[in-house]
Amino acid sequence: MTPIPTLARLALAAALALPAAAAAQAPVSVPAYAKTVEAPFEDATFAVEQAITNAGLVIDSTSQVGDMLARTKADVGGTKDLYAAADAYTFCSAAVSRQVMEADVTNIQFCPYSIFVYETVDQPGQVTVGHRIYPGETMQPVNDMLSRIVDDATAN
Repeated sequence: MTPIPTLARLALAAALALPAAAAAQAPVSVPAYAKTVEAPFEDATFAVEQAITNAGLVIDSTSQVGDMLARTKADVGGTKDLYAAADAYTFCSAAVSRQVMEADVTNIQFCPYSIFVYETVDQPGQVTVGHRIYPGETMQPVNDMLSRIVDDATAN
């Protein structure tokens, strides 16, 4: 095996460090499809639950993200309240999951899917309902399904 010259090693190290440095500086924002409604939080979450079940799906779990952040704020050095309330619902669709995973088996990484609902402390009475946009053409059926659920939940 031929040893790598010192200059080549330095160039390789610099090339590998550039993406890491750039990634450390740039914030990451995940695209989302979301709608905001004027409604009590409880009404919005009920509408989301109904939209999910009306689509023939079963909610696997509900994460009370807002409660968790409020409960742990002091423990982790939080300095402000973010949400008046915030929940995330996870669920799966056998039909849509099969479709996207037959197109690309690595799409398993996205299941279960999630819908978020939140009301910020800065905008009481304004409840946002949405989902992240999953990447790639093969995940479009999931994005379509989730957007329909969000649309149904915010239709009133």
